[in-house]
Amino acid sequence: MGRLLLVRHGETEWNRERRVQGWAPVPLADRGHEQAAALAERLADRYAVDRLLASDLRRTLETARPIARAVDCELGTDRRWRERDFGVLQGLDYGELFLGYPEYTLSEVGYTAAEARPEGGESLLDQRKRVLAAVEDLRDSLGADETAVVVTHGGPLYLVLGAVRGLDIRATVLDQEQGNCAINELVVDGDRIEVVVENDTGHLAADTA
Repeated sequence: MGRLLLVRHGETEWNRERRVQGWAPVPLADRGHEQAAALAERLADRYAVDRLLASDLRRTLETARPIARAVDCELGTDRRWRERDFGVLQGLDYGELFLGYPEYTLSEVGYTAAEARPEGGESLLDQRKRVLAAVEDLRDSLGADETAVVVTHGGPLYLVLGAVRGLDIRATVLDQEQGNCAINELVVDGDRIEVVVENDTGHLAADTA
């Protein structure tokens, strides 16, 4: 069986401020760099990594580079693993987003929020389509004993795990959690994908800030 390790990027200042990052070129905070180093060490110690991919946004690339060094893999990029493009809403804090634009709030308006597309951006359903296409391509190209790491964002992780579990779009977003530099391990057997580790942040146990 093949193995997919889907991991979230390290912490940014916008994470701390609870701001919508979207496609903004936000760098890792100092804490995020520390998390990325711990993630790289855990992956190198626990897995024999054959392939490494990342979203091409700054925060994922800064997380992926220490992994590349630790596991001795060339880093490739795929923009389909990007976070959702929030267009003109990028940079708002979540309070401003949900109070000022309730049409994007799944907990309030349900499925129609997943269809809503901000100016210059994409809908949640648009994002799901591109992310699931990326994971399907990776699944289909994965060797029987190959392990691939993907460094991505919270949104794509929710969408992939939700699809594997058969969750509806509301539960996909509202009923799952992903910490910065969390590890998710999925095993691939033909067309079947199974989640065996989810939101593992044990390698960050000393990170108490």
